[in-house]
Amino acid sequence: MNLPESSLIEPRFLDAGEAALVVEFGLAVDPAINDHVLALERALAALALPGVRETVPTFRSLMIHYDPLVIDRATLVERVRGLETQPAPPRAAVRWTVPCCYEPPWGEDVAQIATLAGLTPERVVALHTSTELRVYMYGFVPGFCYLGRLPELAISRRASVRAPHPPNTVLVADSMCVITTVSMPTGWWLIGRTPERLFAPAREPTFLVGVGDALRFAAIDRASFDALEARAAAGELVAKRERLA
Repeated sequence: MNLPESSLIEPRFLDAGEAALVVEFGLAVDPAINDHVLALERALAALALPGVRETVPTFRSLMIHYDPLVIDRATLVERVRGLETQPAPPRAAVRWTVPCCYEPPWGEDVAQIATLAGLTPERVVALHTSTELRVYMYGFVPGFCYLGRLPELAISRRASVRAPHPPNTVLVADSMCVITTVSMPTGWWLIGRTPERLFAPAREPTFLVGVGDALRFAAIDRASFDALEARAAAGELVAKRERLA
């Protein structure tokens, strides 16, 4: 693989047990690194290599689950090294616009986020809705996607974990944003809530947005949230999808 000069490193091949190989491209949350992760995933999918069961992209690496009875580690590494990969275009192919309510009770931490970031609450919401975010990866629980980045909201996580919050809550911390899919405790800050379901086991696709997609939030009031929540609960998609390329 030919890598341009940037924050990329020469790929490292790391074992994750006896049936998974991690190909690591860097040490930071960086679009250029993530582009190479996704390029390798596409190239492997096109190769349809016998024994490769599943690939899992992250911020900076690709985990390859394989059957060691079909393909051994050395052969897998050799085939990966031999792939000619082209990083994804700098512009996402798909952009999502996701409605989000920042009013109480959903945006209960907006004022504290503003204090920590040295901003007004209005500016916090304006930054959150005007920044186009990248879908970097899924992780932690099903449908839990990590979005970045929000450098103006580079606030640390909470000092203590808070009580469980509803699904579809929008959280921020460490210049990142996530949308929850289940009720759970968290150390992130609650900035709002969306009526959209990013994870729906009975829906096709189960995971609404794709890794590498762009995503923006659109502010809605409480009345609009309630109306969209009812439509989403009935199975309607309330986020907007726009093809860019």
